[in-house]
Amino acid sequence: MKILVVGSGGREHAIIKKLKENPKAEKIYCAPGNGGISVDAECVPIKATDIDGMVAFAKSNQIDFVVVTPDDPLVLGMVDALNQAGIATFGPTKQAAQIEGSKVFSKNLMKKYGIPTADYQVFSDPKAAMDYIKSRGEYPVVIKADGLALGKGVLIAQNQQEAADAVRKIMEDKAFGASGNQVVVEEFLTGPEVSVLSFCDGEQVIPMVSSMDHKRALDGDKGLNTGGMGTVAPNLCYTPEIAETCMRTIFRPTMEAMKAEGCPFSGCLYFGLMLTPKGPYVIEYNCRFGDPETQVVLPLLESDLLEIMLAIYEKRLTPDMVRFSDRHAACIVLASGGYPEKYETGKRITGLDGQGQVDGATVYHAGTKRDAEGFLTAGGRVMGVTCTGTDGRGALQAAYQAAAKIQFEGIHFRHDIGARNLG
Repeated sequence: MKILVVGSGGREHAIIKKLKENPKAEKIYCAPGNGGISVDAECVPIKATDIDGMVAFAKSNQIDFVVVTPDDPLVLGMVDALNQAGIATFGPTKQAAQIEGSKVFSKNLMKKYGIPTADYQVFSDPKAAMDYIKSRGEYPVVIKADGLALGKGVLIAQNQQEAADAVRKIMEDKAFGASGNQVVVEEFLTGPEVSVLSFCDGEQVIPMVSSMDHKRALDGDKGLNTGGMGTVAPNLCYTPEIAETCMRTIFRPTMEAMKAEGCPFSGCLYFGLMLTPKGPYVIEYNCRFGDPETQVVLPLLESDLLEIMLAIYEKRLTPDMVRFSDRHAACIVLASGGYPEKYETGKRITGLDGQGQVDGATVYHAGTKRDAEGFLTAGGRVMGVTCTGTDGRGALQAAYQAAAKIQFEGIHFRHDIGARNLG
C-alpha cells in the first residue's frame, strides 16, 4: 500500500512509525513532514491545508490510503474532498469535525443530549459577554474563542480586569482571527484532567489508554499555555470505574448525538475530561489525535494501527481489534527557548544519531529540519522523547535520561512531567 500522512509534527511522526510496523505499508509519504519524519517517510512540500494540492498528489501518485491528522485540514473538509476523489481516507468529515472546529457547536451538542459539561453562555458581542461575566461575579471564569486557535484560545480570568482583557483580546483585537467572532463563557471546573483518545467508525467508540497532558510552559504548571510540554500514560486518576461511567455518560452518548445530528464521527475522537466532585465532565473535544498524547498512547498500542484505520474507513471496527499493553509511557517535549512566545530556529541539535534518535528512547520530531550534517531546530516544540517502562517512575526516569543526551542552544523543557501521576 501507498500511504499519505498529512501534517508535520510529533503526532504525525508517531503515527508514521506505528504504520510502518505493518508490512503492507510499502511506501509512506508525509505532507509537509519535517526533518525527523524524512528518515521514516518521503516528505512532500504541500501545506497541510492545501486541499486541492493534497488531492492532486494523492491521485497522481496512486495513493491507496490517506491519514489526515491536523485539525485545520479536517475542519476545512479535506476528508470530504479526498473521498469525493475516490481516495480512502482516515478522519472525520467537515461536518463531523465541527465538534472541535466550533466550541459553540460542541457545547450546544452536549447541552441538547445531556452530556455533562460546564455551564456556559455564547456571545457574539463583547459588551454582552462582559455584562454577563459581571452579573455572575464568579471567578475564575473560562473564556473560549469559538474556532481553532492552535490550542491557545482558552483564557482563564481570575478577576474582572482579566476577564475584560480576555474578551478584548479574543473579540476586538482578534488575536485568533475569525475564531474569536463568538466566545463561550464557561463556569470554571476543578479536578484532575484526563485525555482519552478513541477510535470511532460512526457506530463503535473504542477508547485508547488514558493519558495526562501538561499544557503550561514552566514547572509547577506555571507560565503560558502551550500545545503541550509532555505527557504520561496511563493516567492513574482514570480508574476502571470512572472509565465505565465515561462510556455510559459521555463516550456513547457523544457518538449517538453526532449520529442523530446527521454527522456521524469517524476517525480519532479526543475527549478532554475533568474528574469533578460531581463526576467526569467534558472540557473539550478534538476531532483528531492529540499532540503530544499520541506520542505516549501509540507506543502502548499492541494492535496494528493500519488495520484499525482501514477497519474504521470500512465501518467494521470491533473492540477485539484494539489491544493495549499494561506498560507505562512518558514523553518529554524539548522546546525552543522563549516558546510559546518568540523563539529562534536554525539551532544545531547534538546528541542524535544519523536517524535522529537516541539510545533507549524513541524521539518523535516535531519542529526539525535536516541537512548534510544532521538536524536543526525549526519550530517551537522541537521533539518529544518517549520511553516505556513497567511503571510510571521507570518510564519517566528513562525519558529524562534520554532527553539529557540531546542539546541545542536555548533548549527548554519541564522537569516535573508526570510528577502528579506518581502518587
